[in-house]
Amino acid sequence: MFSDRLAEVIKTRALRPELVAEAAARRARAPSVVGPSGRLVIVAADHPARGSLRAGRKALAMADRAELLERLCVALGRPGVGGVLGTADILEDLLLLGALEGKVVIGSMNRGGLSEAVFEMDDRFTGYDAAAIARTGFDGGKMLLRIDPDDPATAATMHACAQAVSGLAERKLMAMVEPFITHRVDGRVSNDLSPDAMIRALSIASGLGTTSAYTWLKVPVVEDMERVMSASTLPAVLLGGEVPDDPEQAFAGWQKALRLPNVMGLMAGRSLLYPADDDVAAAVDTAVGLL
Repeated sequence: MFSDRLAEVIKTRALRPELVAEAAARRARAPSVVGPSGRLVIVAADHPARGSLRAGRKALAMADRAELLERLCVALGRPGVGGVLGTADILEDLLLLGALEGKVVIGSMNRGGLSEAVFEMDDRFTGYDAAAIARTGFDGGKMLLRIDPDDPATAATMHACAQAVSGLAERKLMAMVEPFITHRVDGRVSNDLSPDAMIRALSIASGLGTTSAYTWLKVPVVEDMERVMSASTLPAVLLGGEVPDDPEQAFAGWQKALRLPNVMGLMAGRSLLYPADDDVAAAVDTAVGLL
């Protein structure tokens, strides 16, 4: 029973926390970031650390950690799923559950721009840093870069992202950058998903750091994706985003974008872990099938 496995994780955390590092040291790593087909499917689960717990119409869908972990284990167990993105708490739970064997593991780095906070654009690096990702034997780090021309805090976040890109590259680790042009609308942060805005965001993200050799982009599916993706030669994965009202339309959009030469795969979280019909395995299998 999953509840029994989780009870062991909780016991380990309380009584033998050193086993987390031991599990990381003996974990079998993925032979490469992309699989034999040159494609990549990553399940994302770093939303809770930014205080973002909504999935679809459920405001606290991701608040139950046991349920989230069980859904992640189901997703990671499906054929074709290459790995997971998460913060230390979630990745360490998955390590102790034995769910990361042979998987690509990407640590989430900046979670300080808490959802709906006045300091949301000051997205500080409160999660992994490059040294910790290398020490734990993970494969890369992911950072969110929201560029608000009207918010001075954007400069500090941009500078921190550039340093993270450089630090990861020095260790030959993937730097996954998720950029947006962002504005506040009625006091709330809103990402501009127009093609022109995404082209600008990708152009800025591609130039971060002392080298772009290990930089990947995480990009939402928007209109005119061929023109958007022509803004950079860097490899990219598609962002799954929120739980869609029309999954078939969302999958069709992914499938079309996956034909573009520098789109290497998918990185989706809530849309796979909390699908409208609650069938995680079926949602994951459909996404893998698009490749």
